[in-house]
Amino acid sequence: MPFPSLLRPAGLVATGALVTSITFVAAALSGCGADSPPKKASAAPVVSTVTVERSSVPLALELPGRTAPFLLAEVRARVDGIVQDRRFVEGADVRKGDPLYLIDPAPYRAELASAQATLQRAKANVVSTTAQLERYKVLVGGNAVSKQAFDNAQAAQLQAAADVAAAEAAVTTARINLGYTSVTAPISGRSSVSQVTQGAYVQGGSATLLTTIQQLDPMYVDLQQSSAEGLALRRDIANGSLKLEGTGKARVRLKLEDGSTYEHPGVLEYSGVTVDRDTGSVTLRARFPNPDKLLLPGMFVRASVDQGVRQGVVRVPAPAVTRTPQGEATVMLVGADNRTQVRTVQASSLVDGHWLVEHGLKDGERLIVSGVQKLKPGIVVMPRTVPASSMAAAPAATSPAPAR
Repeated sequence: MPFPSLLRPAGLVATGALVTSITFVAAALSGCGADSPPKKASAAPVVSTVTVERSSVPLALELPGRTAPFLLAEVRARVDGIVQDRRFVEGADVRKGDPLYLIDPAPYRAELASAQATLQRAKANVVSTTAQLERYKVLVGGNAVSKQAFDNAQAAQLQAAADVAAAEAAVTTARINLGYTSVTAPISGRSSVSQVTQGAYVQGGSATLLTTIQQLDPMYVDLQQSSAEGLALRRDIANGSLKLEGTGKARVRLKLEDGSTYEHPGVLEYSGVTVDRDTGSVTLRARFPNPDKLLLPGMFVRASVDQGVRQGVVRVPAPAVTRTPQGEATVMLVGADNRTQVRTVQASSLVDGHWLVEHGLKDGERLIVSGVQKLKPGIVVMPRTVPASSMAAAPAATSPAPAR
């Protein structure tokens, strides 16, 4: 009797073997899966936070400017003549009254001598006319001379006295012109290049320029501030959000062309009252000590002008503030349940890498200061509080930039 397996078709035998193999593989895979550890839930991200605290922040405005001499004198000829001598070294410091040039004095000495001679003649004429007038006073009483003769004598005496006064004025003028032949420094300062040489002819009528003297200590710095910035400053002072420090003049610090900081602070002395129509700016003038003559006229500088103290603001590190497509400033906070939340704030100015937030934050809230761009609202985080001082970027003297 044949075996049952021999009676099955060949195809059915292969199919059964395949089913058995699949079942074995599935069981093996199932066993492997049972031995592998289960998946762990991802850990909450760690974020750095600071505690929101309002404070008062000193503000300063950075403005471009150029240096200008404290005093500037153009030395010009006041009489005509030939320059006989130059008595100073170009580029050297001179003191007020020091001789600079000598213009040929001979013609003016002669004019002075002529004026003095005219004065002597006028004085002699006064003596003569006065004596004659005194005699006529006696004679006219006895009718020895006519009244007309007496009047003529009196008029002659008055005319002689007037001639004396005119001669004295001529002497004074001649003496002044003679003094102008010796040209002296009108101020103390540093001399510049001489515009004339010995033998040159100068004219008082056209006021020939001889040289220039500039006083370099102290030194002025002329700054340009936009009228919009000035308007915003006055508005903040009026509404009390900005408080001026003290009653003195505002302090100013300089940065030179090479980026270095000038060691001597200055004071703001003048604020213009007229807006330039072409540039829309107002001129401010500051005064700086310049004992080492480091500042020279015409140098380009940047000045940081103290504006006062911004009251009741929160200093938020710049990386913690993001902008929406509409330009609104937002920050991310950690709530009581350690979930993130987005808050819209009003950030007015950027100072030393920190935005000054006036509205939108409350004291004691936890502000996320790092990795804000990678976080989403509503997720659980692990906050790690860091001191606010560790987030400081620079001293508080950097000028503010307006929010955009």
